[in-house]
Amino acid sequence: MEYRSITCDSLIKRITTTDTLFNGKYCIDPYQNCEFGCLYCDSSFDKTIYVKTNASTILEKELDQLEKGVIIIGSVHDPYQKAEEKYEITKNLLKTIKKYPFPCHILTKSNLVLRDIDLLSDMQCVVTISITSLDKNITHIFEENAPSSKERLQTVETLMEHGIKTGLALMPVLPFIVESELEDVVKAANSLNVQYLLHKYLELKGDQKRIFKDIIQNHYPHLLSKYDELYKDEFKPDEKYIVKLDKRMHKLCKKYNIPERILQ
Repeated sequence: MEYRSITCDSLIKRITTTDTLFNGKYCIDPYQNCEFGCLYCDSSFDKTIYVKTNASTILEKELDQLEKGVIIIGSVHDPYQKAEEKYEITKNLLKTIKKYPFPCHILTKSNLVLRDIDLLSDMQCVVTISITSLDKNITHIFEENAPSSKERLQTVETLMEHGIKTGLALMPVLPFIVESELEDVVKAANSLNVQYLLHKYLELKGDQKRIFKDIIQNHYPHLLSKYDELYKDEFKPDEKYIVKLDKRMHKLCKKYNIPERILQ
């Protein structure tokens, strides 16, 4: 993996549609590309990680001119990937956000977020830890370089112990692969008393559809025809599947008394 330092002219992006999932008004990615390389994600292909070295300076100029709103940190690329250990771009951005102050919402898979727990405890901040499966065989195929599911659940527990608003995101839901363990994931969330559980189906845009189907062919060849039928010429699964998945998750979350959205 190669790290390459770059400077940026702008950093924060305004979310143009209503963000009902993460409640964001703005978004930031401290890094371009992601070294976790999760195989369902289109940010996993490039092996060069671009480090935005002047990010906090640019952000300070931008925040001075913006109205308040939730800033999503890590909207595309994980803000606590391994590069953050060395460069601390995310940590410096959080200090800038705290200074103004803006509310923020961190999206990550990484237990490195615990490094900044003292800072987060003193901010208006929400942290969502994403998870795909509790099955080590599945995560080894799709998320080999990311922290384990066990580590992520432990991260949620630690964040909550420090009074930080924290939830889980079952994202993306891999069709025909993880449905059998949906209740186990919700049970795990319940055992941690998470404050919410978000969920969303798998999207396959552009070349990602071809690449992902190659992975299915290699590891789950019996599912390939099902994927062809489910996605057809679309980037998202058939609407009937989405409705069925949402209904099932709603039923499970209701059973275990877990909100499916971030409560104010």
